[in-house]
Amino acid sequence: MRNFRFIFLSAFLICFFVSQGQQVLLSDTSINNTKVLLRKEKSGFVMLHTSGFGIGYRSGKHITGYKKRMFEVELTGMKHPKEVRTVNMYFENSKSFLYGKENSFFLLRSGIGTQKIINSKPYWGGIELRYFYYGGISLGLLKPVYLYILHETGIPDKPYTLSIEKYDPEKHFTENIFGRASFFKGFDKLTPVPGLYFKTGLNFEYGAFDESLKALEVGIAVDAYMKEIPIMAFDKNKSIFISLYLSFHFGSRGN
Repeated sequence: MRNFRFIFLSAFLICFFVSQGQQVLLSDTSINNTKVLLRKEKSGFVMLHTSGFGIGYRSGKHITGYKKRMFEVELTGMKHPKEVRTVNMYFENSKSFLYGKENSFFLLRSGIGTQKIINSKPYWGGIELRYFYYGGISLGLLKPVYLYILHETGIPDKPYTLSIEKYDPEKHFTENIFGRASFFKGFDKLTPVPGLYFKTGLNFEYGAFDESLKALEVGIAVDAYMKEIPIMAFDKNKSIFISLYLSFHFGSRGN
């Protein structure tokens, strides 16, 4: 949590210095304080949150000069707070793995939302501040974890063989796990879990030109499901996920 506070503070400082760098002298004859409202916009974004990271896309348009209706879709990963990476100490060339992790969990969010301007950007540049709220479908995707498992052969020249197996907490322990299998193993076994999400926060738009969109966003997201999500075998799992996030948006506007 302390690290994420540092990220938020850094984000505000970045916005401040960027806005200062974009200001121009009022005596500049190229300044035109007549602005044209560009109604449509689209952008991509990358997100860092307290339980992982993600990517996404947004598009929308102005309803009024101060209010926008937006559509978004994003894919993000969600880690369990008790995930700890370890290795099999009996084999020097073993690979690291997350002991007790049964499933990787991904969230595919799709929803609509509203952005409202709190403070408009001055015509010479600076930061435009908005608050927002989004909501919609959060489709959880569970991918089973596969590991390299050691099996004794009883043969002196080749005492062990390796096989790729889905993690089973009843059979697989730190002594017979050699390491994690490929990340892509198990995508053909995805299990969907339907749910809902809600997001709210602040959007800081610092682009120097109206035709291009550059923004930083800080907020809180809540994802809720009908059942507990089985990520870890030996720890309490939950059905509601609350995360703080920081995202960077890059896009364009037009009519």
